[in-house]
Formats: sequence, structure tokens, C-alpha cells
Amino acid sequence: MSDADFVPLKIAVLTVSDTRTEDTDRSGQALVERLERDGHELVVKRIVPDDVYRIRAVVAQWIADEAVQVVIATGGTGFTGRDSTPEAVSVLIDKHIEGFGELFRHLSWQEIGSSTVQSRCLGGLANRTVVFCLPGSTGACRTAWDGILHEQLDSRHKPCNFANLVIPGRGQHG
Repeated sequence: MSDADFVPLKIAVLTVSDTRTEDTDRSGQALVERLERDGHELVVKRIVPDDVYRIRAVVAQWIADEAVQVVIATGGTGFTGRDSTPEAVSVLIDKHIEGFGELFRHLSWQEIGSSTVQSRCLGGLANRTVVFCLPGSTGACRTAWDGILHEQLDSRHKPCNFANLVIPGRGQHG
């Protein structure tokens, strides 16, 4: 970390689920707790069914909103019939962060072994908004935040981070 001041980011959290409610959404809540603990601001949190067009509509609205700098979605990244988050979001991405999924699966391998190969999590930049799609399990959300997002959403992290790509006036890594 550098000595520069911390810049909190404005983050939207989307839970993709056909069954979860605000009372049962442990994954979304884990993300909210972590982002707030790290000093970021929750702009909005929603739950939508696993429907490609409803997911895409919410994420498209958020990436068009200048008040949102980061979108984190949880759920719908597996291989079951209704898992459609990657299909919904990937078409909105201007630049894919290929290494995000690779690093997540590397970290996840240490926790769940070969089952991590079924994770289709992804990250990218869309309209100067960083977007991450995580698996729906609470453990996966903790792994992604603690192992990747905690540092990459901190503008002080060196040699590079995603925060400085979305902070107005910076538009660079360092």
C-alpha cells in the first residue's frame, strides 16, 4: 500500500437468485459487510431472478449511472439450467479482466478442489465501471473479496489496482 489517502468507491451489489430474499441472502450480505468494513459505500443492493434479461437490465442501468463505480453480482455463474449471469453481463463488458476468473479459481481450488472448474465468474470494465460476477456461495464471495477485491478496489494498492480506473480524474492504474 502507498501513503496516499484511501478513496472509497461507490459499489452496487446484485444477488441473482430464484429463491433468496433479503432475509436469506447471506452472500450479498457478506459482500455488503466487507465493502463497508473496508470503507467503501454501498449505493444500492438488489435481488433479481436468474433471468438473462432482468440481470442485464439491472447491470446496464448501473453501469450507465455515474453514481456507481463498481458492480458486484453474486449467483448464476454455475452450469445448472438457469445459471445465466455470464451470458447476461459479458455482452456489456468493454474490456474483460481475464485474470480475475483465473485468480479466483486458483484461490478457490485451495478451498473446494476441482469443483472450482465449474465457476464461470468473470470481471471486466464497462463504461468506466468495474464489474465482477461471483458464484452464489457465501464462501466464494468471501474468497473473492478477501483474496482479490479487497486489494484491487483499494486505490493505494501498488503496483496497480482497478480503483484508479474508476475514480474521476485518474483513469490509470497507479
